[in-house]
Amino acid sequence: MPGDLSSLSVPLWIMAVVSVLQALLVIGMGVAGYIVYTRVMTLIADLEARQIAPIREKVDAILADVQSITARVGQQTERVDHAITGTIDRVDDTAARVRAGVHERVSQAAGVVRGVRAVIMSLLHKESHA
Repeated sequence: MPGDLSSLSVPLWIMAVVSVLQALLVIGMGVAGYIVYTRVMTLIADLEARQIAPIREKVDAILADVQSITARVGQQTERVDHAITGTIDRVDDTAARVRAGVHERVSQAAGVVRGVRAVIMSLLHKESHA
């Protein structure tokens, strides 16, 4: 009976039942995956609301404090820079005045020394000719 179709009906029925069971299993896995996904997302949202949101608020407050401190430090740095620049300018001005005063006095003293030297040289030169 090689051409008998009745001998094939039992394996076909088995394959059909197994295919339906596989389809039901895949659908069940899809539903279970969706349920697990929904529960995990609910858990994550709850965890975020209970744990992460308060921490974020604290971090935001700390960040605001850091920004205000940074602004104050910048202002104080600018003030110190202006103060130092003004002081350096005054020191440079004072040094220039002192330098000019010393230069004038040294020039006068050098002139007097040159004059005395010229007189001495002149006297010595006269005595050597006499």
